[in-house]
Amino acid sequence: HCHNDLGLAVANSLAAIKAGAAQVECTLNGIGERAGNAALEEIVMALNTRKDFYNYTTGIVTQEIMTTSRLVSSLTGLRVQRNKAIVGENAFAHSSGVHQDGIIKERTTYEIMRPEDIGRGKTRLPLGKLSGRNAFMQRIKELGYGHLDKNELEEAFNEFKVLGDRKKNIHDEDIEALVINILEESPPVFRLESMRIDCGPGTTPLAEVRLRMRDDHIEEYATMGDGPIDALFKAIDLITDIPGRLLDYQVRAITSGKDAMGEVSVEVDFNGEVQRGRVVSCDIIEASARAYLNAVNKIAQKTARQIPEKKEKTKQKERV
Repeated sequence: HCHNDLGLAVANSLAAIKAGAAQVECTLNGIGERAGNAALEEIVMALNTRKDFYNYTTGIVTQEIMTTSRLVSSLTGLRVQRNKAIVGENAFAHSSGVHQDGIIKERTTYEIMRPEDIGRGKTRLPLGKLSGRNAFMQRIKELGYGHLDKNELEEAFNEFKVLGDRKKNIHDEDIEALVINILEESPPVFRLESMRIDCGPGTTPLAEVRLRMRDDHIEEYATMGDGPIDALFKAIDLITDIPGRLLDYQVRAITSGKDAMGEVSVEVDFNGEVQRGRVVSCDIIEASARAYLNAVNKIAQKTARQIPEKKEKTKQKERV
């Protein structure tokens, strides 16, 4: 059970295995307290790649490593550094001209394992809005999400078609982001029906939000904030009556280009209970609202809070 305080967790674990240890405790992506624990994927692939030296095997299906790593990263909110061994974005990237030439001529010159061995797979042609259901379902299986049930697959395909209207080319990273969105989504007490932002130089940002409540009626509120995101979150707080304190807010691009998918992650404190929300969309303002609402829904479900079926007094919109 090695910790990574000196960056030696994997090395010490492998040394223990070589010395006769039949079991080592490790975590995916090396997550853990302080500097983390020994990274499961690094130990597994070291044993797999150097079988002649260690003479050990594991029951790990290595082709599932990449998919599982991304899922763990998404659920925990702990991003994997780009240059991390095995699962980092740059693990199989080659920018040096000499390296690129060597890879073209013989991959084993610089790669001791194949991307396919951990489920990264080869580059495939992007899909588009005209791609059919069968092509989409086949790609889902190739990406390692064949375990989705019928309803999840249908929801994923519907989201795919919506994305197709916004983006010309849809890449594997986009599809994975859509699927993880669905897998993460908690049963909604509140659903985002619509939203509108009014902001610009010299004006105070105003957000109008309409939410569908669990009894299917619509609640609507408009309020001002220090910025469009602040106004959005305030409006959601007022409608749901579950005020939260934003602890962390992050945005990053999933893919490249002006029409790239953006991932919004939030961490919210609800009276001492911290919940995370994460949503991917081409519209980061919409994604921000949905991510915050995702966190609200989690706390609403967890606390089994009774949501009034209808407000007794009508909320009046705030106007400048």
